[in-house]
Amino acid sequence: MKLLHANGATGAWPPSLYAQALPTTDPAPALAGHVEAEVCIVGAGYTGLAAALALSDAGIETVLLDAHRAGWGASGRNGGQLGSGWNAGPDALVERFGRDVAARLWSFSESAKAHVLALAEQHAIPIDYHPGIVTSAYRARHVKGLHRYAIAAAEHFGYERIEALDTAALAELSGAQGHHGGSIDRGAGHLDPLQLALGLCRAATAAGTQLFELSEVLRLERRGGRHVAITRHGSVGAARLIVACNGYHDDLLGEFGRHVLPINNFIVATEPLGALAERILPGNHAFVDTRFVVGYARRSADDRLVYGGGENTGYRFPDSFAHEVRRAMTRNFPQLADARIDAAWGGTLAITPSRLPWVRELDHGTLCAGGYSGHGVALAVRTGRALADAHLGHRDDLDLLEMLPARPFPGGAWLRPALMKAAFTGAALLDRF
Repeated sequence: MKLLHANGATGAWPPSLYAQALPTTDPAPALAGHVEAEVCIVGAGYTGLAAALALSDAGIETVLLDAHRAGWGASGRNGGQLGSGWNAGPDALVERFGRDVAARLWSFSESAKAHVLALAEQHAIPIDYHPGIVTSAYRARHVKGLHRYAIAAAEHFGYERIEALDTAALAELSGAQGHHGGSIDRGAGHLDPLQLALGLCRAATAAGTQLFELSEVLRLERRGGRHVAITRHGSVGAARLIVACNGYHDDLLGEFGRHVLPINNFIVATEPLGALAERILPGNHAFVDTRFVVGYARRSADDRLVYGGGENTGYRFPDSFAHEVRRAMTRNFPQLADARIDAAWGGTLAITPSRLPWVRELDHGTLCAGGYSGHGVALAVRTGRALADAHLGHRDDLDLLEMLPARPFPGGAWLRPALMKAAFTGAALLDRF
């Protein structure tokens, strides 16, 4: 069974709060027959869309293929947090990469946030952006690390937008109960993720990208020095191939599958908060806690709480995930014990062993990227631009991203999910202590 088809109908939007607000639209045509292009991109999520937009803006003939709809995957159903940095703190970046490379990586992540906001402004994408992400220490022992992160970001990289919070300040800013202080990053924020994806899609196609939806790529071949992507009813020949499937790669590209592991994550949306909006994230910041199985939240445009938490590494979504996410939500926000759940949905993201993205140009010229490990709203869009720039001959960003660790997951395709399941089970138990 493929993750592309394991949960939900082909081409049908998942039952997310974001999708509920969409008008009914027809998909772009499915690929039929053979098409030639300079670049073929597989996957119309943030990475593929941003790459397509940059390439088409530069006059490159670009074909973009998706098995469902543009933004159908994690790009259109995530928690909407436009975060700073990487899944490694400032001290860890300096220790692992040295001060110069760490500074370049931090600069790239800062440019990622700015790039998303600039694209939204340039193309009039209604992303409903609000600044500020509150990080809450679920355990008292986590406070020191959060406060050190704020100090280290300023010391190493001159980033002074993170403020340490004591218990009282944390409670006032978030409304979360039973936590122990934390921090607020005023240089980060939250947005409507599906509107971002759809806006990038409109911009890319307006610039000349040929988009084919409902066009699952079944296999990739090399013919006469060119790449060929083969779908059920057609094929694309191209000088360059970009694989941007992230959690939905389904081993289309073996090298990708060894380094990037899909996991499922689940989100609920409450009824409108009404008077509770004055007590839960009253400044309209986003929220994230320090559990291993992270809890995260934001307010929607109509003042619902959109709360994510709970993961699995199997193909199928569990039947009870809405109940499990609600239980996690009320541990942080017991004020919502009686709140109605109006939407519940899941999606598939991807992680790497290092929790840093895996970005590579393979020896046959294929560019691929994925494994954003929960930081994809900013990093996937910016990485898409970096892949496009590499094709255009500007490789500095790609060279930087290729410095990120490339250790594969141990074992074959059957063993990797089993190992991750054991790891998540153990971590979930640790979250209780």
